[in-house]
Amino acid sequence: MSLKVLYVSQEITPYLPETEISVISRYLPQGVQEQGREIRTFMPKFGCINERRNQLHEVIRLSGMNLIINDTDHPLIIKVASIQPARMQVYFIDNDDYFGRKFGLKDKRGMCFADNDERAIFYARGVIETVKKLCWAPDLVHCHGWFSGLVPLFLKKIYADDPLFSDLKIIFSVYDYDFKKTLSDDFAEKLCGDGILPEDVAAVKHADFINFNKMVIDYSDGIIYGSKNMDIEIDNHIRESGKPFLEYQGPDDYIYAYNKFYDSITRK
Repeated sequence: MSLKVLYVSQEITPYLPETEISVISRYLPQGVQEQGREIRTFMPKFGCINERRNQLHEVIRLSGMNLIINDTDHPLIIKVASIQPARMQVYFIDNDDYFGRKFGLKDKRGMCFADNDERAIFYARGVIETVKKLCWAPDLVHCHGWFSGLVPLFLKKIYADDPLFSDLKIIFSVYDYDFKKTLSDDFAEKLCGDGILPEDVAAVKHADFINFNKMVIDYSDGIIYGSKNMDIEIDNHIRESGKPFLEYQGPDDYIYAYNKFYDSITRK
């Protein structure tokens, strides 16, 4: 039986400009699929993505659920598009409150949005709930970038007893892509509930980029260095965690190396 891999990324080209994350998130799933593995790929539907040009359309049967974030209901809208040369579909998590603005994670001045914490919560919950609606049980979840980083926490704490996710492994790719300020002061409180206790998220009482990544590493089963340059504190945390990790791989080698790493993680 072929390995089922769920990709959760904060950005994918051609829907967003080319970056280290968006390029890997575009070509890695294709390369893994060409190795005979089954994939599903998700990203946020930021308002700067041109739906008409990229031929996005809503998947009515997957939309319609409300997710409660900070005691407020937010409708979950699922859209999909195809990258034809790769024969690959991309699912988009959308919501007018969080993703309606014509920007990604930063405004026109380059400042991070104050509600990026709630947007990340919505995105992670939206991905997991959509996979549940698809009735598709991944063997491996591979998260790319900090904005996908709540998926490991939620899978290990909120969805731990769900039979669809009972036997999977989680890999987190850490990138040298940070936010300069902390997330909201009550971020840890917003995460609590549904099986998440204050002690589970104590690392993000002060939710800066370093502490956030440390928490995600702690809830992952394996780590990949997505960038050549890494913050020394995050680097030390990875190496001291006891988790399997894969050093940075160049553009010519990463698909083969990642496939091999997948096999080593899923055999454990």
